[in-house]
Amino acid sequence: MGKKRIAEKGKIGGEKSESGKKVAPLKDKKKKKSSKGFEKGRIYIKSTYNNTMITVTDEKGDVITWATAGTLGFSGPKKATPFAASKVISAIVEKVAKSGPRTVDVYVSGIGPGRDSAIRSLASGGFDITSISDVTPVPFNGPRPRKSRRG
Repeated sequence: MGKKRIAEKGKIGGEKSESGKKVAPLKDKKKKKSSKGFEKGRIYIKSTYNNTMITVTDEKGDVITWATAGTLGFSGPKKATPFAASKVISAIVEKVAKSGPRTVDVYVSGIGPGRDSAIRSLASGGFDITSISDVTPVPFNGPRPRKSRRG
């Protein structure tokens, strides 16, 4: 690891510093993406036995915002309740109220208890739901069965 260079005020890239070494030009930091108004988007609901996770993306799949029952302060078995799922949806509605999508496609994954109440809360939260898809992974054949019992 080499020495860190400190660019002095008034020094422009290409000039030499007092030590005789070239000074790197100062770069502007990347600016945060401005939140544009999105018309269409996707909402992914992952409902497990332990938690409910909701992610809002635009049509390309870039994440706009997300929330879980754990981030709202629910802990332990309370995270997987339908009440916690409806509170997560209300937090999402507050986050995307200004710039977020109004027309959404909903993708539901998992078999937890919060999945139905999350969809109902979405509809009452002011979103126009165009489609609801269940993307829960289901095994086609599953693992190999145990060998038969001898007897």
